[in-house]
Amino acid sequence: MASPTGTSDAPFGRMLTAMVTPFTADGSVDVDGVQRLAAYLVDEQGNDGLVVSGTTGESPTTGDAEKETILRAVLEAVGDRATVVAGAGTNDTRHSVELARAAERAGAHGLLLVTPYYNRPPQEGLYRHFTTVADATGLPVMLYDIPARAGVPIATETLLRLAAHPRIVAVKDAKGDLFAGSQVMASSDLVYYSGDDALNLPWLSVGAAGVVSVVGHVVGSELASMINLYRAGDVEGARSVHRRLLPVVTGIMTRTQGVIMAKAALALKGRPAGPVRAPLVDATAEQVALLREELVAGGVKLAD
Repeated sequence: MASPTGTSDAPFGRMLTAMVTPFTADGSVDVDGVQRLAAYLVDEQGNDGLVVSGTTGESPTTGDAEKETILRAVLEAVGDRATVVAGAGTNDTRHSVELARAAERAGAHGLLLVTPYYNRPPQEGLYRHFTTVADATGLPVMLYDIPARAGVPIATETLLRLAAHPRIVAVKDAKGDLFAGSQVMASSDLVYYSGDDALNLPWLSVGAAGVVSVVGHVVGSELASMINLYRAGDVEGARSVHRRLLPVVTGIMTRTQGVIMAKAALALKGRPAGPVRAPLVDATAEQVALLREELVAGGVKLAD
């Protein structure tokens, strides 16, 4: 299935949010909430793409059947007007292949493949893992380079090897090495997306096509505006948006785990979120009070 918003220079769109998975009070997937949240993110928050079952979607604690349910719900809600990218990365190549094929059958527009975590494979292992999963479907692939979680980076040389694969087309970068990313972009056709909200504008400045955001749950329209301003040559305008959103990034991304605060922020806006799953824990009253102040400081309108 073709991506509704992709182009050759931005194959998954430009403003994507790594979507949380709403749960009910008893901890089960809130399918209606998933669909309402997806529609809100696309129709009201300016997202032209969504990543489902990524880190922020609590993929480590959702089962395979739940992942398929979530993906199908999002596709039904917004799949005709936003690119829907399915997280299919695990630290088991065979399992990742299974998830990738299930996502393709469900109608996903693309795959997000995180670096295999915990087992710390060598670079040759990373290369074989990513190419094996990319070979398993006809879907375009966005690699997710996040050594703080995975324990190992995808080396520049490995990224350049992977760029030769016809379906590996993009990188979500949470490594934060703008120079290394610049080298990859200069020497290959890989498209970069910022995977760190603190570095969204810096990544755009060195050639990233867009962002895969967490704060996009509540300031997606502002981030889309920043991307458009920068692409139009209004660097000062983009910088102004970047600075205005600093309190929001601080509140959601720096105090504890991002999904915890993203769900707390959505609750403050009266949007579907629900609790997190163990071993995560919900935000404390003190954390929520500080978050409220920072969201207001960043211009976010909260529920009455």
